[in-house]
Amino acid sequence: MTLTTSLAMNMAAVVLYLCGSAYLISSALHKQASNAQWLISFALTALTFHGIGGYQMMFTPEGLNLGFYKVGALIFWVINLVVLVSGLRKPLHTLFIFLFPLSAFAILMSTFSENSVVTQLDNTILAHILLSVLAYSLLIIATLQALLLAFQNYQLKHKHPTGLIRILPPLQTMEALFFELLWTGQALLTLSIVTGFIFIENLFAQHLVHKTALSILAWCIYAILLWGHMRLGWRGNTAIRWALGGFAALMLAYFGSKFVLEIVLG
Repeated sequence: MTLTTSLAMNMAAVVLYLCGSAYLISSALHKQASNAQWLISFALTALTFHGIGGYQMMFTPEGLNLGFYKVGALIFWVINLVVLVSGLRKPLHTLFIFLFPLSAFAILMSTFSENSVVTQLDNTILAHILLSVLAYSLLIIATLQALLLAFQNYQLKHKHPTGLIRILPPLQTMEALFFELLWTGQALLTLSIVTGFIFIENLFAQHLVHKTALSILAWCIYAILLWGHMRLGWRGNTAIRWALGGFAALMLAYFGSKFVLEIVLG
């Protein structure tokens, strides 16, 4: 596949994501539920273009490109795929209203950025990276779910239902889904940290120490939140605040360190 073809695939994905976002926003403003079959087909098409274009840019003849923007686009591809598949059984497709425009932005940055970090990795390190990407993706979805919960709580408490509130599932369903996402994301984050200690020679080397420490901090925050939910009945705004704290630590762990090393210092 040529670079031109890869560029065309990425631009097609951007256009599809933006069109899908416009459709979902229009549906919300008109207080109408989106057409599920159309949305699934639309998202699947966008994901196909996104995946093909992203694969070509990450897997180069020189090695694997794990640049800041390339990994960001990959994570959004995984997030969209998880939401698409999980949404067949659970009310997750509403998240596309946020994910589509963010995915378009991530692809644009990945396509036109100049930073490039090409490396050769063995299968064990690739397994660790895959677990990390999956963990980040699930916990980002959980964070978006937390933001929706906060918005839903606020609107219901102040008795100002909007178009988006009318098409969201009941609050209890949204909250149950939020904790399911947290449990799954925490399990994957645990595996990611464990495999990091097993497969990476020195996780506390100078260029990894901040990532390792902040990842462990994020794990602790999520662990406290899940313990508090089980033992103390934490929910609502308390659970949302802890989830946002864990998300902040996790994003600083990976994207913060990569941004400084590749964008600021690079």
